[in-house]
Amino acid sequence: MDVDRTVEGYLTRVGLGSVPQPTIEDLRVLHRAHVAHIPYDNLSIMLGRPDSIDPAACAARAATGGRVGYCFQQNGALGWLLEGLGFALSRRHGHVWARPEDELGTVLNHLVLVVSGLPTGDNPGGHWWADAGLGEGFSEPLPLVRGDHVVDGWSFGIGAGYGAQAAGRPTGPAAWTYRHLPGGVLRGMVVTSRDHAEDAIGTAHATLSGGSESPFRRVVVAQRIDGPQQRTVRGLVHHVMTPTSKDQHDLTSYDDWRGALIDDLLVSVDDVTDDEWPALWARTQASHRAWDEAGRP
Repeated sequence: MDVDRTVEGYLTRVGLGSVPQPTIEDLRVLHRAHVAHIPYDNLSIMLGRPDSIDPAACAARAATGGRVGYCFQQNGALGWLLEGLGFALSRRHGHVWARPEDELGTVLNHLVLVVSGLPTGDNPGGHWWADAGLGEGFSEPLPLVRGDHVVDGWSFGIGAGYGAQAAGRPTGPAAWTYRHLPGGVLRGMVVTSRDHAEDAIGTAHATLSGGSESPFRRVVVAQRIDGPQQRTVRGLVHHVMTPTSKDQHDLTSYDDWRGALIDDLLVSVDDVTDDEWPALWARTQASHRAWDEAGRP
């Protein structure tokens, strides 16, 4: 692997003409560029051929215009790039939850990135949560400081973690809780230092990409964050959310659906075969009909 060429290709993919320096200003620029230009998607999983989660392989796909994938892959690629650019990076175990009864679960279903050593007046500890793997989320890194943080009009909450943090001292990089944006698919996350080693991530990925009950195998999803706009294609529904509006409409034809994935969500489809497209369209139509008949729960 040619590291320099991969970095160059990655930065070109996200529209950056110069190499970011390990500063908070450049971290913000890079984060915004990634989530706007490289969509979160589960297309390879839906096609039955999930891509590698190796961080270097994920970065290589980003650099060459391919699909990067979902949470483990997106943050694998971003973490690889940040370390290569000289940012001080560490990783955490993330447990994303959508139902209140799952909030205290311990299943690893998200890889969290923490960038350190970048203090500001509002974040003297200098720890920042960078995340390209939420699909819908924050366009800039969040400061790991307890409270509400507004980015592009969206409010995201960082709560107390464990131990010293729960006793009232400032939230640090070890553990915290997260409140997601209003109206999102997920509700929140619990971040800890539980096992998030390579083997643990591999096991989690095998379940999420191949398990019969995995939500990632039910319906095609593609998402990207363009400033205040949370842009999504989920099944046959196209969503554009801002802090003050929500546009949602059904994609009623194959051409509209495929066009939304490619032209609006920027999903790379060069490797999708002429046989795979009709089969994926038929599955998506069937899922949409079942959802519709159930009252769109």
